[in-house]
Amino acid sequence: MTTEQSGSWPVSLETSVSKAFMAQVLGVSFDRDYYFDPLRRREIDARCHRYAGRELRDLDAFFTESNLGRRSFYAPDQVPVGGIQPNLILGMLLGAEFLPAPQGDADISPACWAGKPAGQLPEPPSLLEHPLIGLFDRQIDFVRQQERQVPIPPFFWDGSGRAAVHGALTTAQKFLGEQVFLDLATDPERVRQAMDWITEANIVLVRHFAERCGIRLQEIHVGECSSCMVGGPAWEEFVVPTLSRMATEMGPVRLHSCGRSRHLLPAFRQVPGLCSLDLGDEACLPGVRQLWGAGFPVSLAPPVKLLSGGSLPDWIDWTERVLKDNGGGCLTILYHLEPPYPLETLRAWRTWLEQRLARVLA
Repeated sequence: MTTEQSGSWPVSLETSVSKAFMAQVLGVSFDRDYYFDPLRRREIDARCHRYAGRELRDLDAFFTESNLGRRSFYAPDQVPVGGIQPNLILGMLLGAEFLPAPQGDADISPACWAGKPAGQLPEPPSLLEHPLIGLFDRQIDFVRQQERQVPIPPFFWDGSGRAAVHGALTTAQKFLGEQVFLDLATDPERVRQAMDWITEANIVLVRHFAERCGIRLQEIHVGECSSCMVGGPAWEEFVVPTLSRMATEMGPVRLHSCGRSRHLLPAFRQVPGLCSLDLGDEACLPGVRQLWGAGFPVSLAPPVKLLSGGSLPDWIDWTERVLKDNGGGCLTILYHLEPPYPLETLRAWRTWLEQRLARVLA
């Protein structure tokens, strides 16, 4: 991570590298064994980390899930166990089929709870008796027994103590299908029951794995990717209670919203324990600074169109606008490196930005 100063607050850059990128350049396969054999996972991850350190050193790139793992909390002795996106784990506990994609990110079979009443969901504590959780527990114990190896359990991505889950509405869409957005109006109690269950299940599982590995929970990353599709009043009614409970029972919330979220900023303010925002909509920045001030940490991802095909002048225009809107606030610009992204442009932009920020210090 490269950090400079803009005004009184740091502006940082973070580059993470996708599985699709590594599959293309290294020929590695992210098959089922990658996710369910910790030693194979460690071997492939080590190859990816070595490549990033050698070939992407000038970008300070780190191989991890987008917006989740952090280089500063990574160590070579860490071995991910059950390093699978959190809503996929929860879906498998409800009977969804795990669908690895050897050249990219895994998924599960869609709508695993569609058409079923929320009242038939299993009691969240009973999920700890599921064979999948038992498998992860045994793998954690196995890794612990190996010399100089430290297990990083499911729902965690580095050694920082920051857990990660998908938000209750985003997960409800995954499990119930697109119908969930109609049900918010026509059958709100069913959606509320499902979201409450998802919230409690996440708390049970995160706590279990934190205790299993002796992790002190520091923060919870909540990916509410789909919730930007609803209005502010619905967000306050359905989403805020779930985030409030997680903040109360697990710790400060880092809220991720990758879609257009400007209309939701007043609703975000209703979340107690909100400690940072991870956004994909630069139009939010002026509002964020107005509501939270310059010291509030914000992560911002450039638009995919810019990443995939923007010229250096396009990057400069976007960055100048962002820096102006940010008003000298605490900002991290981050992006997830995918195969189509032109490395030459990204390198040129990084050089320009470092020089641009250095001039502020001069």
